[in-house]
Amino acid sequence: MPNHTNFEALNIALLTVSDKHTADTDSTGDWLEHAVQQAGHRLSARDMTASNRYSIRARVSDWIANQSIQVIVVNGGTGFAAHNCTEVALKPLLDKEVAGFGELFRQLSFQSIGTASMQSQAFAGLANHTIIFAVPGSGGAAKLAWDELIASQLDARQGPCNFVPHLMKETCNG
Repeated sequence: MPNHTNFEALNIALLTVSDKHTADTDSTGDWLEHAVQQAGHRLSARDMTASNRYSIRARVSDWIANQSIQVIVVNGGTGFAAHNCTEVALKPLLDKEVAGFGELFRQLSFQSIGTASMQSQAFAGLANHTIIFAVPGSGGAAKLAWDELIASQLDARQGPCNFVPHLMKETCNG
């Protein structure tokens, strides 16, 4: 069992969900990649997909099944517009939802964007000992989620608790 009083670098996968951006214009994905590395974690994978529930679900399912990936951050597709489907795509995959994540994110967002924050469908949950964070695609919102909520919970030194002990995958799940 790892010693959770020391920092442990985690393997993190990033997925950008967008119908308008390309790899060349994915500034939010670029910022998140930099933030992951600045925090001392490893970027295991990075991909981009259109806002299609089956494409999103397939990519994230592959990462959930990958024993070496402990964290998945999905940015984009969490708004209230009809074409946004990140929540619909991923919630069926969760073993357990982290209900407080979306609530705290909307509370923090309220300070910047007011009542529009209630249209965010940001959420987090666990699937196969992998924590999944789904955050908005806007750079400011993704930065808010990473800086205020995600980064500290991926640090084993964070007390009184953090997600690191829950991310140790077993060799046989089913």
